[in-house]
Amino acid sequence: MITIGQLAKYVGVSVKTIRVYHDKGLLPEPDRDASGYRRYGANDAIGLIKIRTLAEAGVPLARIRDLTSATDEEFQQALLEIDDTLTARIEGLRGTQGRLRRLAAGNLAPVPTEVAAHLEHLARWGFTPRWVDLQRDLWILVFATHSDRAITLFHDQADSLANPGLRQLFLDYDRAYDLHADDPRIDDLARRIVAATRERYGPDELPGLDTASEIPALIQGTVNASSPAWQRLDTLIRAHLQV
Repeated sequence: MITIGQLAKYVGVSVKTIRVYHDKGLLPEPDRDASGYRRYGANDAIGLIKIRTLAEAGVPLARIRDLTSATDEEFQQALLEIDDTLTARIEGLRGTQGRLRRLAAGNLAPVPTEVAAHLEHLARWGFTPRWVDLQRDLWILVFATHSDRAITLFHDQADSLANPGLRQLFLDYDRAYDLHADDPRIDDLARRIVAATRERYGPDELPGLDTASEIPALIQGTVNASSPAWQRLDTLIRAHLQV
């Protein structure tokens, strides 16, 4: 027979913890000996190890108390369920750890994987870092506010950029950033964009003119705020498309 202090040291918990388990009805209190001390046996140590293991697994004390009186079959089933919960928690923690490490390395992933890969393609295709950063910010906003439609819109843009001719229009749009708002090259670019848009979508399905959707306003408002030339380009494109 051992004292409460010896039991606590053996199992790896504090004396206070054992007393809490007594108070909560998880671990029966043994009788006192002639000297007035409680003495614990091997079964107490086994019971305490079970309680500590379940508690460390995140099982609430009330649930542990119920399990102390469960049948062997019920106890084994409960352990399987607890194990599944732990597995999910471990996977979640690993995901958090991965994000933490990417944060430490300065490698954030604020957009879906395929969007991130697309942004890398933009840089290789010759788009300016300013354009790549703007596209990243726009897709963050779109996915955050319209997650149900964002991926469809992204695929549409990605398909456009896969076409060399359309990609050149985007590159020209990017490079128009520094032009004066009255530069005649903006008028020419607007006409070329309108012609390509009508050819790709037809007259009845023109993107960006859906007044019931907040997405075009969200995107174009952010783009226009970046450059007076882009703002005038958008005005010209909309005017031509509505004719």
